[in-house]
Amino acid sequence: MVVHMKIRGICCFANFGKLDALKYTYTAFARYWHSEPLGVTSTYLEPSPSSSNKNSVAIFWDLDNKPPNSFPPFDAAIKLKASASSFGVVQYMVAYANRHAFSYVPPDVREQRKERKVLNKLENKGVIRPMEPYLCRVCGRKFYTNEKLVNHFKQIHEREHTKRVSQIESARGKRRVNLVAKYSMKMEKYKNAARDVLTPKVGYGLAGELKRAGFFVNMVSDKPQAADIALRNNIVDVMDKRKADCLVLVSDDSDFVDILKEAKMRCLRTVVVGDINDGPLKRTADVGFSWRDILMGKAKKEAASVVGRWNDRDILKRLEWTYNPEVDRKMSDYFDESEGHDFEDSDSGVDGDFIEKDNTRAWWDLDSDDEVASSQASHQSS
Repeated sequence: MVVHMKIRGICCFANFGKLDALKYTYTAFARYWHSEPLGVTSTYLEPSPSSSNKNSVAIFWDLDNKPPNSFPPFDAAIKLKASASSFGVVQYMVAYANRHAFSYVPPDVREQRKERKVLNKLENKGVIRPMEPYLCRVCGRKFYTNEKLVNHFKQIHEREHTKRVSQIESARGKRRVNLVAKYSMKMEKYKNAARDVLTPKVGYGLAGELKRAGFFVNMVSDKPQAADIALRNNIVDVMDKRKADCLVLVSDDSDFVDILKEAKMRCLRTVVVGDINDGPLKRTADVGFSWRDILMGKAKKEAASVVGRWNDRDILKRLEWTYNPEVDRKMSDYFDESEGHDFEDSDSGVDGDFIEKDNTRAWWDLDSDDEVASSQASHQSS
């Protein structure tokens, strides 16, 4: 009888269209058995990310605080991108700095330039001779001194490149498109060769190398904290528009602690790259790496275990039971109404009389054969 009443109650759910109570009941049952319900999770459970959809990653680089002084900029940017791709799909890469960061020349680069000048003097005097001649990567000509290669490159290839750029800038419409298509291969070949032959006039080519690696490089004003403010506003904008699930911050500046806390409150994963081992940023973020970890590939190896911990944490959050008083009140009211309908809609008072009669004796007393036969005869006569 009790099973019959429960089945009728579930059928009444479908007839009366009260699906909220059914969803809540099914969700609670599924949580009890540690399995996710099908088709009813959108209201009462957080949507679980599928294994095929990776997290979107955004990289924010504070060049004022953490420039790649001891590493080549292009190599550092490529290694950073490769490490960040282990946490998901890198969709946004931006770097901020003022004018001084781009004009600054690290000590290692200055020492290399001094050594190059000394070698050029010795080669011109014939004191030393290179093992292999210097090769022009644009036209293929060979030179036995580096200074002759530089002069050749400036007198011929640099002038040709300047003429091509002026032609493209003066053209308009379809002619400009055709010139860009015509000179694109030659201009790319010139840029690759000039990177090794010519010395940058300002700085050591930081902005160009980062752009070549795929970063958006933004120069801010020379005011104090201008780069920090611009970078912080960009992070907030990305969080508001939900463009990223994981933030990778390259900085050691403790001013970004608040923005990392806000990112964690919004359930974003946070990664910090810096050289201060026990700094406030690394204590606040989910995980922290040093530049050495990035360049040596250690960060990329540890990313798998970090992502595994994040996934386990998300699963535990989805399995947590949360109390919803409104849904619980609807459930109790509906069960009261359904039990009342079960007793009122019975065909006769037999079931009620049987229950009242059955409740007059103890549960361990069994019916004898005579009592069963008499009860069946009374039912037939009625």
